[in-house]
Amino acid sequence: MELFELGIKAAQDGLAKGEFSATELVKSVIDRYHAKNAEIGAYLTFDEEQALALAAANPKSVPIAIKDLINVEGQPCTCASKILKGYVSPYDATVVKNLKANGFIPCGRVNMDEFAMGSSTENSGLGVTRNPYDLARVPGGSSGGSAAAVGGNLCIAALGTDTGGSIRQPASFCNCVGIKPSYGRVSRFGVTAFASSLDQVGPMTKTVEDSAILLKALAGHDEMDGTTPHDPVPDYVKALEGASLKGVRVGLPKEYLEVAGLDPEVKRITDEAIARCEAAGAELVPVSLPHTEYAMAVYYIIAPAEASANLARFDGVRYGHRSAQAKDVYSLYTKSRAEGFGPEVKRRIIMGTYVLSSGYYDAYYGRAQKVRTLIKQDFDRVFEQVDVLLTPCAPTPAFKFAELQDPLTMYLNDLFTIPSSLAGVCAASVPAGFTKDTNLPVGVQLICGGFEEERLLKICKAFEDISK
Repeated sequence: MELFELGIKAAQDGLAKGEFSATELVKSVIDRYHAKNAEIGAYLTFDEEQALALAAANPKSVPIAIKDLINVEGQPCTCASKILKGYVSPYDATVVKNLKANGFIPCGRVNMDEFAMGSSTENSGLGVTRNPYDLARVPGGSSGGSAAAVGGNLCIAALGTDTGGSIRQPASFCNCVGIKPSYGRVSRFGVTAFASSLDQVGPMTKTVEDSAILLKALAGHDEMDGTTPHDPVPDYVKALEGASLKGVRVGLPKEYLEVAGLDPEVKRITDEAIARCEAAGAELVPVSLPHTEYAMAVYYIIAPAEASANLARFDGVRYGHRSAQAKDVYSLYTKSRAEGFGPEVKRRIIMGTYVLSSGYYDAYYGRAQKVRTLIKQDFDRVFEQVDVLLTPCAPTPAFKFAELQDPLTMYLNDLFTIPSSLAGVCAASVPAGFTKDTNLPVGVQLICGGFEEERLLKICKAFEDISK
């Protein structure tokens, strides 16, 4: 096995035993980057000099790829947008500080949908990323670069962010483990905001154990983020001990499993996953989340509304792109934003501004927040009956480039991931199998209650064990 193929645990064990050095590990990833990135396009930039310097200074450290909306001091942070092209971060996000303190090296910036708005990474303003399992297909999004880097062995592990499914859906498409922590479990300070009541940073890794190691490093209270609780972070790695599905109550929500348009191969793989769980001793429990049908509409009111406010700061005045055609203050704003933002970002800003406008706030945004509460209450009630929910992660396997031209059709890719994001609970995508005709990876989604990452990871590990 080449060093770049290792996961976090295997890399840490090899470093501890002296089988190789951190410098050799980083050099292996750099060599893989030079050999494959032109083909896959996972990375936007790779700071080889800094990565090697950090490896020399920290002999037990492991390199990690970083989604390009997380600030790393001295590195670009463009959010895959032309409006921030050339911007270099002056500080570290809290998650990056935590990584460095726990023996990780933030080495390369990976591609994404611009400002995390998309489900295919086709909305990137700075480059194309391809699925390592089929270069004619998308890697998913918005954390498509992170997923492609992990799935294509261009990194040991990666950080992604998940607002409505942006870790889980690309993890499903690229055959990796992706964890969306509970809202507030991981600090958002230094993470460029899309929708502040939904955004969460999470691990994208080659195994469940690697995700547990990385989440342990990321999680915890941060004085710079008031949504993070003071409660101590559990030992997620120790939680994996004795992982078993015996006696686990697995909820099967009909709103997810009886969906028209679900790809037949996704349905087959999901059904087989359910059967494996039952054979391993799990108790299958049919459940209902009745407000699921409203989740998509609620999300595409709340998320664009928050985005329209968060992205107002990109105006050509303080940093980022400034139009050369501007003649006064008004044209500076309008031309800089028109030239810098891509079509999907513009679409969501316009939508969000509309639902927040005078006369429409109560009819749209206010009502959506009320329905969001009902969706959360659905999850609260269901988790009184079951330990975990098992659902498809995405309605289809990875699709071909330009296959989904209609924005509304593209939005449906997050059909199964959006409800748990609105509820603020934790969820994961875990590899479950491959399609028969195209040999594409498919993951299933496992969902647990708020701040139940210990339980989620243990169940994910047990599922991983029976799926090998």
